[in-house]
Amino acid sequence: MLALNKPAGWLVQGDRTGDATLTDWGKAYLREKYAKPGAVFLHPVHRLDRPVSGLTLFARTDKALSRLTAAFRERRVEKTYLALVLAMPPAVEGELRHWLFKDEAQNRVFVAGAGKPGAQEAVLHYRWLGQFGDVHLLEVHPYTGRPHQIRAQLSAVGCPILGDLKYGAPAPLPEGVIGLHSRSLRLEHPVRREPLFLEAPLPEAAHWRQVAECL
Repeated sequence: MLALNKPAGWLVQGDRTGDATLTDWGKAYLREKYAKPGAVFLHPVHRLDRPVSGLTLFARTDKALSRLTAAFRERRVEKTYLALVLAMPPAVEGELRHWLFKDEAQNRVFVAGAGKPGAQEAVLHYRWLGQFGDVHLLEVHPYTGRPHQIRAQLSAVGCPILGDLKYGAPAPLPEGVIGLHSRSLRLEHPVRREPLFLEAPLPEAAHWRQVAECL
C-alpha cells in the first residue's frame, strides 16, 4: 500500500482537464524510491473530491487492490473526516440518513426520495467538536461511500462546508478548496492481516490553523 496526504486542489486520478494527479506523483515516487525500470502499478482504493484534502490510500499490487476494495465495499474500514461548517448542526452528535441522486451533467448530488431511480442511501455519523469564530468543527464518520456524500448531507441540514459553493457556502476559499479533510482510516492490512491506523496531518492553510491546537 501507499498512503498519501492529498493537498486540496489536487486530482486523485485524471479527468478531462489533463492536470497532474496524485496517482502520477505516487508512481514517480515509487519509481525513484525503488529504482523501478518499467511501469509502476498504483491504483487508488477510494476517491477524494478535488477540493478535499487528506489521507488517500493506494494499492501497489493487484492482490492488495482486490482485498482493499472489498474491505471498503463491505464497510470494514472506519473513515474519519474533519469538516468546517458554517452553522451549528441539529444536535451536538447524531446520525444523518438521506437518499442521494447524482446529476452527472452538473456533477452535483441532490437529496431525493427513496423511490427515485438511481438514488442511493447515504448514512453518516457526526460529532460537534467546537466553534472557532464563525465556523464549527465536526468529526464525521461516513458509513457509506457515495459521491459528494458528506458535502451534500451536511448542506441538507443547513451546515454547508466552508468554501463549498456547490453545496451552499456563500463565499469561496483561495484556489477553490473547501474545509473538508480526510483525517484517518482504521483497517486491516490486506496481506499481513494486522490492524492499521493511518492519520493525515491537517493542511497548513489558515482556515485549519485555528482548529489544529484542539486536536
